[in-house]
Amino acid sequence: MTALDDPGTARVMWTCFEPVHAVTYFHPRARAAYEAVGLRGYWRGYFAGRAAPLGPVEAPTVVAAFFSFAPAMVARALPSVWRLATPQEALRARLTGAVQALAEFTYELPEAHLVEAADLLEEAAGRVEVAGRVLGAVNAALPRGEYPLARLWQAATTLREHRGDGHVAALVTTGLDPVEVVAWRCRVDQSRQFHQAARGWTDEEWTAAEERLVAKGWLTSERTATEHATATFRTVEEATDRAALGPWRALGAERTARLRELLDPIATRCRTIIPAKAPIGLPAQRDSARDASAPAR
Repeated sequence: MTALDDPGTARVMWTCFEPVHAVTYFHPRARAAYEAVGLRGYWRGYFAGRAAPLGPVEAPTVVAAFFSFAPAMVARALPSVWRLATPQEALRARLTGAVQALAEFTYELPEAHLVEAADLLEEAAGRVEVAGRVLGAVNAALPRGEYPLARLWQAATTLREHRGDGHVAALVTTGLDPVEVVAWRCRVDQSRQFHQAARGWTDEEWTAAEERLVAKGWLTSERTATEHATATFRTVEEATDRAALGPWRALGAERTARLRELLDPIATRCRTIIPAKAPIGLPAQRDSARDASAPAR
């Protein structure tokens, strides 16, 4: 198996571009940019910014596309956010905040470094297969950024949402509903304390989901993950990685390796503002470094 046929390649590259995208969630400049257009409060900016490429959609569309959020949480933000800022204003705000954040993290890097990274990441993003991937498709269709950091962030976002669409498709095959998926994941390797609040599920909804998982054989009566739950977690992650390989096959082994080299110092700086238990699910820095050095299977 070559490196570009190895699902691990897609996972390694994800750990390089996901932190670049994630500045829009965690950097204070991103928050300030949303507030400047009237989107005060973290979740207004989150839902408006991430949903804006879809247009002025209402809650059901976002519940479906984002998958893991409680419908009641989404409905508190949508469609009311569009009375505060139009999708076009939200898009400008999210790009402005992201570029300002990246400028803070990359000011020591040569311009040539940023241009080359943007060129390669943009080329990879231009090779995504959009059929069946709604968030990946609408981000891929946005106008090309004018400056390197804008192009870098938008390409990272397209690749991130493309991967996320594939992940949702893999999760659907489990037969679990969204709250069951989140509760299951928290019994495998994540924190209920962080994820339940971040996704808006009530204690009653969470408890009922865990009871269903016990009945279905995903959790034991002590609420630990069963062998089936752990094995399915690995299966879903591997399917997600396989579905995300296309851009890297298209870019080729040599240029993929070069892009990883270019993104590494940028991603390392961006990671400094991502909470350790953030629900985006990135592996720890030491784990991703180990995975990156592993030979192709």
